Amino acid sequence: MKTYTVIGICLILIGIFAFTYQGFTFTTREKIADVGPIHMTAESTRTVPLQPIVGALCLAGGIVLLVTDKMNR
Repeated sequence: MKTYTVIGICLILIGIFAFTYQGFTFTTREKIADVGPIHMTAESTRTVPLQPIVGALCLAGGIVLLVTDKMNR
Protein backbone atom coordinates (compact mmCIF):
# COMPACT_ATOMS: atom_id res chain seq x y z
CA MET A 1 0.00 0.00 0.00
CA LYS A 2 1.12 3.51 -0.68
CA THR A 3 1.68 6.04 2.05
CA TYR A 4 -1.23 8.26 0.97
CA THR A 5 -3.60 5.31 1.08
CA VAL A 6 -2.59 4.32 4.61
CA ILE A 7 -2.78 7.90 5.89
CA GLY A 8 -6.15 8.39 4.15
CA ILE A 9 -7.61 5.26 5.75
CA CYS A 10 -6.29 6.30 9.17
CA LEU A 11 -7.84 9.76 8.81
CA ILE A 12 -11.18 8.26 7.82
CA LEU A 13 -11.11 5.96 10.87
CA ILE A 14 -10.24 8.89 13.17
CA GLY A 15 -13.10 10.90 11.63
CA ILE A 16 -15.57 8.08 12.22
CA PHE A 17 -14.31 7.72 15.81
CA ALA A 18 -14.70 11.48 16.41
CA PHE A 19 -18.29 11.45 15.10
CA THR A 20 -19.23 8.32 17.03
CA TYR A 21 -17.77 8.99 20.48
CA GLN A 22 -17.34 12.80 20.44
CA GLY A 23 -14.47 12.52 22.90
CA PHE A 24 -12.67 10.10 25.16
CA THR A 25 -12.19 9.73 28.90
CA PHE A 26 -9.15 8.54 30.80
CA THR A 27 -8.23 8.11 34.46
CA THR A 28 -4.96 9.17 36.07
CA ARG A 29 -3.58 8.24 39.47
CA GLU A 30 -1.69 10.78 41.50
CA LYS A 31 0.40 10.02 44.56
CA ILE A 32 -0.74 12.26 47.41
CA ALA A 33 1.31 10.95 50.32
CA ASP A 34 3.91 8.27 50.85
CA VAL A 35 4.67 8.03 54.58
CA GLY A 36 6.32 4.77 55.59
CA PRO A 37 3.97 1.87 54.93
CA ILE A 38 1.05 4.20 54.19
CA HIS A 39 0.49 5.10 50.54
CA MET A 40 -2.26 7.49 49.49
CA THR A 41 -3.30 7.98 45.88
CA ALA A 42 -6.11 9.85 44.23
CA GLU A 43 -7.80 8.99 40.96
CA SER A 44 -9.03 11.75 38.71
CA THR A 45 -11.08 11.24 35.59
CA ARG A 46 -10.48 13.56 32.67
CA THR A 47 -12.48 13.96 29.49
CA VAL A 48 -11.06 15.21 26.19
CA PRO A 49 -13.91 16.43 23.97
CA LEU A 50 -13.68 16.11 20.20
CA GLN A 51 -15.64 18.68 18.25
CA PRO A 52 -17.66 17.47 15.24
CA ILE A 53 -15.58 19.74 13.00
CA VAL A 54 -12.52 17.62 13.84
CA GLY A 55 -14.33 14.51 12.63
CA ALA A 56 -15.50 16.27 9.48
CA LEU A 57 -12.02 17.56 8.66
CA CYS A 58 -10.40 14.16 9.23
CA LEU A 59 -13.05 12.41 7.17
CA ALA A 60 -12.79 14.91 4.30
CA GLY A 61 -8.98 14.85 4.39
CA GLY A 62 -8.92 11.06 4.26
CA ILE A 63 -11.31 10.97 1.31
CA VAL A 64 -9.25 13.60 -0.54
CA LEU A 65 -6.06 11.60 0.02
CA LEU A 66 -7.67 8.39 -1.26
CA VAL A 67 -9.11 10.12 -4.35
CA THR A 68 -5.85 11.89 -5.24
CA ASP A 69 -3.91 8.65 -4.75
CA LYS A 70 -6.26 6.82 -7.14
CA MET A 71 -5.94 9.61 -9.72
CA ASN A 72 -2.12 9.51 -9.65
CA ARG A 73 -1.94 5.83 -10.53
